[in-house]
Amino acid sequence: MKRLLILLFIAVLALSGCVQTKKDVEGNKDSKGKGSTSIELLGMSASEEDMNIVRDQLVKNGFDVKLNIQPDYGSFSAQKEAGNYDLALSSWTTVTGNPDYAVRGLFKTGGDYSVVADSKLDALIDEASTLTGDEAAAKYKELEQLLVFDQAYIAPLYISNKYQGIYSELVNPKTVLLPKSRAQVWESIAFNDASKNAKEPLILHQTLDSLTSLDPIKGNDGSINTLNTNMYARLVNLTDTDEVVSDGSLSYNHAIAEGNQEYYFILRDDIHFAAVKDGAAVDTGELVSGEDVVFSLNRAKDSTSVPDHRTYSIHENIESVEIVSDLAELQNKKVAGSDQSILDVLSQNLPASVTKLAKDKGAVKNAAGSYQVVKVTTPTPFPQVLNYLAHQSGGIVSEKQVTSINTYDVASYDPDKDIAYGDQATVTEGTATYNNHLYASGPYILVKKNDYEAQFVKNPAYRVGSEYEPKIAKINVRFIADNDSALSALRNGEIHILQTVPETKLDIVKSDNKLTLNTADSNAVAYLQMNTSGRAVSDSVDLRKAILYSINQDEFISYYQGNKKPAVSTVSTLVNTGLELKADSGKVKEFLKAYKDAK
Repeated sequence: MKRLLILLFIAVLALSGCVQTKKDVEGNKDSKGKGSTSIELLGMSASEEDMNIVRDQLVKNGFDVKLNIQPDYGSFSAQKEAGNYDLALSSWTTVTGNPDYAVRGLFKTGGDYSVVADSKLDALIDEASTLTGDEAAAKYKELEQLLVFDQAYIAPLYISNKYQGIYSELVNPKTVLLPKSRAQVWESIAFNDASKNAKEPLILHQTLDSLTSLDPIKGNDGSINTLNTNMYARLVNLTDTDEVVSDGSLSYNHAIAEGNQEYYFILRDDIHFAAVKDGAAVDTGELVSGEDVVFSLNRAKDSTSVPDHRTYSIHENIESVEIVSDLAELQNKKVAGSDQSILDVLSQNLPASVTKLAKDKGAVKNAAGSYQVVKVTTPTPFPQVLNYLAHQSGGIVSEKQVTSINTYDVASYDPDKDIAYGDQATVTEGTATYNNHLYASGPYILVKKNDYEAQFVKNPAYRVGSEYEPKIAKINVRFIADNDSALSALRNGEIHILQTVPETKLDIVKSDNKLTLNTADSNAVAYLQMNTSGRAVSDSVDLRKAILYSINQDEFISYYQGNKKPAVSTVSTLVNTGLELKADSGKVKEFLKAYKDAK
């Protein structure tokens, strides 16, 4: 035990993240000799410690491991798309708080990020999505059994907790939320000295400086999730504990009709789109309307609406989106599991009673009783659609602005000459295409970015005078790739919130009287994605299982000082299936032998 603790202590200090003993090194030499099995492990430099632990575990089980370490997400993605890996160190946070999101885009055939094509797995994903309670848990157990243990498409590493550091000498920690799933909430944050809110920028942090897209449907990764969540309002939101609510959204209220296939939202009229003019945010005077909702959700569910659509599978269970014009429809339909009408539920705590449904945004005037109501219909009962509408890809964009920018032909789109709405080049200083065309429906809008930071300002027409009006006028998101450097910046007050404090550095934050540490559960799971095309690991389930049973999650948990938890799959944070993965060198030898015998 003492030897293990010494090694772990050295591992924290070492640049490589893992130090091997002489015996280990000698063992490595032997494993690279005759009969060893070569594996290429792809990952990013920010996860080098995890890569080293995986490498050492595989080497000890007879593999010859090559590390393919990429500096950022863009180059990692390029390597993955090129197929230059056997294993890709991956992570997934279920930011919608529902288990279907934890598997559909990742593992269903044709999913946004899926490299798996398995009809049995597809059927289990679809069936599980319609179930609740014990029935859902049983079906997700079947899904995990197939995904992890029968086919070994992935090998789970661990579940992360959330650890947030706040420079509380300047920022009021009571105003900084830490939701389990939802991205960081900016509009609630305030300085201790309220007079600074209008003058001083809040400095936040992000690892990735290359932004996939500021069009909310064209990206679903850590470079833009938080940014787009705070730039675009949605029909609903998630609370800190993943409850779906209308609070802080585009709707006053929402209701589910009997049959769980029709979902109604009554829209508010105190949010306008913001634009950027001469480096400042301006109120366009354009209401974020029902027409914009219909446009936004229809393009979100259409895989051909934009090139490189990354989120359509999230919304594929939407059949139709429409503005309701008949008040009798709301009066006559009942809420699922209730005697209340849809109108009764939608009418709670409005500025004035509903007297008219406006088909056109020009007729909207909430104070006079004129509202827009949008209905989303699903082809089958699917209550999880509400969680998806809370996702950043459900953000409402301006129909007028997006259609004026996206004039190219999607099928022949050329990124070298065509300008797409949300292209980061249009907000990046020094590029030939710099011309900020963004329209934001949310509390903040991105003004400009460079390699150092992205600068946001509050939307001057977002919920003015309400508790949801942004407290701080300016927010700068600083790009710092190295976690240790980011923590140093927090301690020096150079950034004000560090959303992810490394588990090995929690004591540093706890002991600093200028800082406050927030903790919460998360839906973040780290795992190894097996390449399913063009490699030996793609064709041999025995080889994949040998890799699977080489993984010892206890070593990750020890390295992170007990601040990680065991995982089975990406649904582990949401559904307890009762399954678990245990490292087993005997099974590794058995499956490696079967693989080699079959060659």
